[in-house]
Amino acid sequence: MPAKRNPHIPPLSDEEAQEYIKIVNHAATEFRGQIDELETAIGMLMIGRLYGWRVLVLVHSKKTIRKYEEILEIDVRKMFDDEGPLTYKSVGYEWAQKVGNFWKAVSGDLKVENRREMI
Repeated sequence: MPAKRNPHIPPLSDEEAQEYIKIVNHAATEFRGQIDELETAIGMLMIGRLYGWRVLVLVHSKKTIRKYEEILEIDVRKMFDDEGPLTYKSVGYEWAQKVGNFWKAVSGDLKVENRREMI
């Protein structure tokens, strides 16, 4: 699938932006541990909005998703749509869609080449 040059990424409403800031501020205030884990969890929060939770679970292990959800005190499946405006850029997601069994790709039953690559 060719990359779209000008995808439509809807802006956050004021309420949504405030919710994201609240999540980040709370996580940063309460976090104890290695700063890179907090940083990566916040990155997942931002990426999840753009790519959707299906790309997140394809790219990260269940354990990693759980760890970041705990840091941020969110549930990715409730926080994000299953697909976002940039889902089409995920090589692994596109392949999993072609094969037709997304959950086998997530579980590792199907080998997904370049599952973390974006076009």
